[in-house]
Amino acid sequence: MKKNIIIVLLLIFAAIMFRLGTSKYGQIMKSKAMMSKPAPDVVVEEIGTTDVIKEYEAPGRIASKYQVSVMARISGYLQKSYFKEGDYVKKGQALFLIEPGEYKNAADVVSADIKNIKAQLDYAEKQLARAKELVAKDYIAKARYDEILSSRDALRAQLASANARAADANRNLGYTTVKSPVDGRVGIITVTVGNYVTPSSGAITTINSDNPIYVTFPLEAGDFAEISNIDGATNANRKVELLLQNGAKYRYDGVQDFHDNKVDQTTGTVVMRATFKNPNSELIHGEFVTVKLYANNSTEVPVVPQIAVQENQEGKYVYKIDEKGLPQLTYIKTSGQKDDLWIVSSGIKSGDKIVTDGLQKVVPGKPIHAVSVEEMAKIRQNQQNNALEKSKNKFFRRTKK
Repeated sequence: MKKNIIIVLLLIFAAIMFRLGTSKYGQIMKSKAMMSKPAPDVVVEEIGTTDVIKEYEAPGRIASKYQVSVMARISGYLQKSYFKEGDYVKKGQALFLIEPGEYKNAADVVSADIKNIKAQLDYAEKQLARAKELVAKDYIAKARYDEILSSRDALRAQLASANARAADANRNLGYTTVKSPVDGRVGIITVTVGNYVTPSSGAITTINSDNPIYVTFPLEAGDFAEISNIDGATNANRKVELLLQNGAKYRYDGVQDFHDNKVDQTTGTVVMRATFKNPNSELIHGEFVTVKLYANNSTEVPVVPQIAVQENQEGKYVYKIDEKGLPQLTYIKTSGQKDDLWIVSSGIKSGDKIVTDGLQKVVPGKPIHAVSVEEMAKIRQNQQNNALEKSKNKFFRRTKK
């Protein structure tokens, strides 16, 4: 029994070794075939540069220039609403009426007090003028004159106090008509007519201005440093374009006219802001958009032909020639295009050499045969002629049969 088991194990081991041997032999033969295969003809070119206006893309969000919470500044029942939700209102336009009766009465009472004090003060001024003449001629005692003067001054103080109370009463009366502090569009009404409101009730509604309107967006700290260096200033105003959520370009260009004074430590970005015209209220507060920010000045950047760039799941790449003259797969980042060229932001630099034609035959790390563009054209022409000749010969053989 043990002998049979040993024989079976030996047979299995022999089969495994045979499998490994044939696999290794296949790899050796494949390697020999690759070694004997001539190096593919490719075109190698040096990376050039061009002057471009650099653009930076970032996610943005629409924000109203003014966002105002409309609140009651006095207490009372909400009697009227002068608008509908969603209406566009002007600065100073009446929005709500809070019952004015109590505040009107208080203002009237103070007004009557002022009239009464003024009448008394007018009489006191006349009395003081006569007393001044009499005391000068010693017809009345100086103490009597001082008494009349004191009464006049007391009435003046009462009038000043009454005027202050009148100003306060009229201010409260003015608050019974709630007015819009800005031009903008009215949001949802949170307190309807008939309810009692107070200054602590919270916002009755909100108003968002929409023309002009802001767009805020984060810019990588490195990109911020780069564009500042290109323009020679951090506070330069720059052109901004918007792409809406449906991919369409917004009709008006904006101006980036503000940036935050710090780098966000969490995201490594600087908050930027652009201002846009919005006469038709197309842009709505809170909407997400895509921002394209353009530098003011052109800069020299490396570019590669689009036909030399391939792409896989990890990104765009080219075949860069290393110091041994061998092609190496090198990933690059691009920041837009100009004509038929990709603008390269990282991965390769001006002066590097890459394969621009014949890429389908390139194997990373394997030898290549560099030819000129003209030579590559002749090689392709010969290949086409040979293929055509073979096709003709095959056709004639079939017709003879």
